[in-house]
Amino acid sequence: MRVGILGSGLMGGKLGTIFARAGHEVVFSYARSREKLETLAAAAGHGARAGTLAEAGRNADALLLAIHWSRLDDVLAQVGDLAGKVLITCSLPMNADDSDLVLAHTSSGAEALARKVPGAHVVSAFGTVPSEVLFGVFAARRRKTRPGLIYCGDDPDANAVAAELIRDAGFEPVDAGPLRMARYSEPFTLLVARLAYEGDGGPALAYRFERYPELEA
Repeated sequence: MRVGILGSGLMGGKLGTIFARAGHEVVFSYARSREKLETLAAAAGHGARAGTLAEAGRNADALLLAIHWSRLDDVLAQVGDLAGKVLITCSLPMNADDSDLVLAHTSSGAEALARKVPGAHVVSAFGTVPSEVLFGVFAARRRKTRPGLIYCGDDPDANAVAAELIRDAGFEPVDAGPLRMARYSEPFTLLVARLAYEGDGGPALAYRFERYPELEA
């Protein structure tokens, strides 16, 4: 697939690299400098390149939104027409100092995004988990049992695209239902991210959550 990465932070950079290594055409976009995007593309290898937000969105089969919530309007204004596009968001609706969610359980960042771009097919997936675990998960894709990752969306075709990308990142996709389910998963994702970045025990905690489906089986 042609995948546009909207955001060059840890999540966008590492997921974009994984998608490129899995054989997708990837365009990295939205960084403080063009040099950073070119560095990401070079590290990702064949099939990845740097581009503008508009270039990332043009002809893309899927777009990954991996930005801070405060930059959402700027990104949407630059990326252009999203009608009919699959827009996978891993962006939590965080306040300016990243201390809390700006939306309560009555809604979610994914639902708010869907209202901003009514012509797009929004899927909530990946979440803002510590991206350090992603390459380890990618290596686990060849194992019989892989860690599960939930996703939610209202369009079956868009969900199928998201599920394929989740598999290529090394997870087993778990359909959590309609997009409104994101309002329950986002607070949990924030909790995991907070705990994982507090002290040396963080990565082990993230690992325990990833392995839970296997333990349950």
